Amino acid sequence: MDNLDKKLNEYFAGRVVRKDLTKKIKEGANVPVYVLEYLLGMYCATEDEESIAEGVERVKKILADNFVRPDEAEKIKSKIRELGKFTVIDKLTVKLNAKKDLYEAEFSNLGLKGVPIAPHYVKDFDKLLGGGIWCILKMDYFFDEDVKDASPFNISNLTPIQMPNLDLDEIMEGRKKFTKDEWIDILIRSIGMEPTTLDEKVKWHLLLRMVPLVENNYNLCELGPRGTGKSHLYKEISPNSILVSGGQTTVANLFYNMSSKQIGLVGMWDTVAFDEVAGINFKDKDGIQIMKDYMASGSFARGREEKNASASMVFVGNINQSVESLIKTSHLFEPFPDAMSSDSAFFDRIHYYLPGWEIPKMRPEFFTNDYGFITDYLSEFLRELRKRNFSDSIDKYFKLGNNLNQRDTIAVRKTVSGMVKLIYPNGEFGKDEIEEILRYALVGRRRVKEQLKKIGGMEFYDVQFSYIDNETFNEEFVAVPEQGGGKIIPEGMNRAGHVYTVARGKNGMIGVYKIETEVINGNGKFEKSGLASDREAKESIETAFKYFRANSKNISASISLTNRDYMMYVQDIAGVGLTPELSLAAFVGLCSGAMNKPVQSQLAVLGSFSIGGTINKIEELANVLQVCFDAGAKKVLLPMSSAPDLTTVPPELFAKFQTSFYTSPEDAVFKALGVD
Repeated sequence: MDNLDKKLNEYFAGRVVRKDLTKKIKEGANVPVYVLEYLLGMYCATEDEESIAEGVERVKKILADNFVRPDEAEKIKSKIRELGKFTVIDKLTVKLNAKKDLYEAEFSNLGLKGVPIAPHYVKDFDKLLGGGIWCILKMDYFFDEDVKDASPFNISNLTPIQMPNLDLDEIMEGRKKFTKDEWIDILIRSIGMEPTTLDEKVKWHLLLRMVPLVENNYNLCELGPRGTGKSHLYKEISPNSILVSGGQTTVANLFYNMSSKQIGLVGMWDTVAFDEVAGINFKDKDGIQIMKDYMASGSFARGREEKNASASMVFVGNINQSVESLIKTSHLFEPFPDAMSSDSAFFDRIHYYLPGWEIPKMRPEFFTNDYGFITDYLSEFLRELRKRNFSDSIDKYFKLGNNLNQRDTIAVRKTVSGMVKLIYPNGEFGKDEIEEILRYALVGRRRVKEQLKKIGGMEFYDVQFSYIDNETFNEEFVAVPEQGGGKIIPEGMNRAGHVYTVARGKNGMIGVYKIETEVINGNGKFEKSGLASDREAKESIETAFKYFRANSKNISASISLTNRDYMMYVQDIAGVGLTPELSLAAFVGLCSGAMNKPVQSQLAVLGSFSIGGTINKIEELANVLQVCFDAGAKKVLLPMSSAPDLTTVPPELFAKFQTSFYTSPEDAVFKALGVD
C-alpha cells in the first residue's frame, strides 16, 4: 500500500476497496459495480494477499450460487419451493400496503411481488422504501391454502449489500485527515482512474463530471473525441443516474405521462444523461421547448399542473473533426441536432461546457489498482450532498464582473457550489481555494457564451468574464483557449486577387468568405467555381464581372479584358452556406488580380452593389463586425450608407478596427488596395 491507501484504510475502514479486484471480477460477472464492491469491501479489506485471494474466491462463489439472473427467475423460485429455503441476491423495493397494514417487497430480477417483509427491516434500512437496495436474502416457502391472496414466499433474513444508510459526519471527520490534493486523488480513484497518470487539469475535468450528481438542476455539456469515458460515470458508477442511449425519447418518458399521471425520468433520477447528442430526437413537437423550460427553472407545465424536479441534465457526444477546424468554421455546439444547434436560448441554459478534447483517450495505465471508496458509499455521499448548498461561498471574498448576466451568474455559482461540495464537503476552505474553483467555473461558462456569440450575435456580446477581489478591488479576467476565431484572415500581405468578406449565409449564420482570383493570358474569358448550384451567389459574381468589364478603365488603364482570362474561386470558410452579398468583394478581387496588387493586410471588404453600381447597406452591422473581429480582421471597409448604423456597435468593438468608408465600387477598390 502507498501512504494514501494506508490513510484511507485507517480512516474509512470497510468503506474502501481495491479497484483492480473490481475489474477482475466485473469482467466475468454481469452484476452492478456497487453490489460487487460492497462484497469486496466486506471480504477483501486487508493488506494480506492470501486473505485477499480467499476473499475474492468467496465473493465469486456468493455471486455464482446466489445472484439471481432474470432469465433464471423461474428456476430459482422452483428451488425455493423444492428445498423449502434458499439464499438469493436480488434488488428489493418495499411499499406499504395500507389496506392490509403491512409492508410488501418486490424483487427486481426474481419478479416476485407482494412478499410480506418484517417492519424492523424497513425501520433499519429506510432506503428499501426509496428506490430499493440490493440484498442477500434467506427465502422460505410455505403455501397455506386457507389464506387467500397471500404469497407463499417469505423473507426469513435480510442483509443489505448496498449501503443501507450513510453517516455523513463520518465522512466530514474523515475529510479533515486529508489534504486537498489527497482528497481529489481519492475521489478520482473511487471512480476507477489513476490520478498519478493524469494532469491537474484532467483531474478537475473528471471532478466536474461528478457535479451533476451533487448539484440539483445542473446542466452540463461535454463534447469530445471517442473513447474518453464521457458516459462511463453515469452508466456504470452511479446507481442514481440514467443514461439515455441513442437520444430517442418522449415528453411522457422524460417529464410526465399525462395518461398514467406518473412523473418521468427527471423525477426518478438524480441525473439524466443523453449519450450521443447528435441523435437527440423528441417524438413530440414541444419536447425541446419543455426541456428548455425545465433546464431554466427546474419545473415544467403539463396539462393544468406545473411539476418540479431536481434531476441534472448532461449532454455528451462526439466531435468528428478537429476542434481547431470547428472553431474556424462553425461553433462548438455544432454536433447537436438541427432543432437545437440553431437555438441560442437552449444553449444559454447550459451551465458548463466541459472540453472533452482535453481528456486523454482511456488506456490501461489510466485505470487504478489502488484503493478508493466503495462505489455505493461514494454514490450515497454524493446524493446526500445534493441537500447542501455552497453557491454563496464566493461572496465573502469576491464579486462577479459586470459582463455576467443573471444566467451566467447562476451557472457560475452552481459550478462553484458543486466543486466545493466535492473538494471541501465540510465547508473548510479559504480565499485561495475558492478563487481556484471560481476561475475554473468562469472558464466553463465563458466557453458556452463564446459559442452563443457565434450563434446569436450581439445579444451575447458580453463575454469578458471577470471577478473582483472584495479587499483590493482588483479585477481579474478569465480567458478560454477557444475564444478566438482561429485567425481565418491571416496577418501579412495576401496574394493579389485574394479578398475576404463577411456576410450572412444560407443557414442564417454570419460567415467568412474568401474570394481567390487568378489572371492568366487568354482572350477575355471568365470562369467561376465554388458556387455549386447557388443561383443568388452566381448572380452576385456575374454582377461583379459585368461591372468590372464596363468600368475597369475607371480603375486603371493597365487592366486588359481582351488578352487576359479571369478565374474566380469562392470559398465558404465557415460552412454556413453561400451568400448573395459577394459582388463588391468579387469586384475588388478582379481589380486586385488584374493590377497584380494585393489588398491591405487583415482587411475585410464588406457590402455589395447592384448591376448599376448602387451600394447596398449592410444588415446587422454589429454582428458582422463581431464575426470580422473573431476571424482576425484588423481593418474593415464599409459603405458610407452604413455609417448611421455605427451607433448599434459597442464602442469597444468598433475601436478594434481601422475603418474606411467608400461611396462607390471604384472608391472601394482604391481604398482596399491602398491607392490614393
